[in-house]
Amino acid sequence: MSRGPDKQFDCDVALAKAMEVFWARGYEAASLSELLKQMGIGRKSLYDTFGNKRSLFLKALEQYACTQIKSMREQLLASGSPLANLERVLQGLVQMHSQPGSKGCMLGTNIADFDTSEAEIAALLRHYLQETEDAYYMAISRAQKAGEISSTVNPRDLARMLLCTTQGMALLGRVQESETLLKSTVEATIAFLKMV
Repeated sequence: MSRGPDKQFDCDVALAKAMEVFWARGYEAASLSELLKQMGIGRKSLYDTFGNKRSLFLKALEQYACTQIKSMREQLLASGSPLANLERVLQGLVQMHSQPGSKGCMLGTNIADFDTSEAEIAALLRHYLQETEDAYYMAISRAQKAGEISSTVNPRDLARMLLCTTQGMALLGRVQESETLLKSTVEATIAFLKMV
């Protein structure tokens, strides 16, 4: 029996394009026709390769989270001052989220589309948010060991503060017309971390 023809598209490229649609529009607002158009594939190719819209979304969400969280971890673990590394990450988020047409954070964009009745997706979103919190926790702990942040403050509490702050920055960046709000948020956050 001969196998079918080889795929006429790059699966990774198609997935990256689907990720962009879900990131910008959210799960509910991303129509199948828009996804197919952006991915440059037909309905049969989508179902054969990725499954249905939901399974495509889960793959795109995984791609986004793995890429973004890995990049953030690498920046936070770079040599030098842990607090300076953290500040660079936060400044990078200001740059990203203050661009015209900012999509924010794909996790945050899609949190609004799902509630706890969508147990699988809610659990996945919580998992990726936990990984982000853990990356901040690691950075805060390193800064405490380096004497850059007081060790009297619970590093987990500070990591959760950073998670909430950066998710808020990503959301607000979708509608802000300048970087002033996000810049001052990062300045105040870093000043607070140095004071505690």
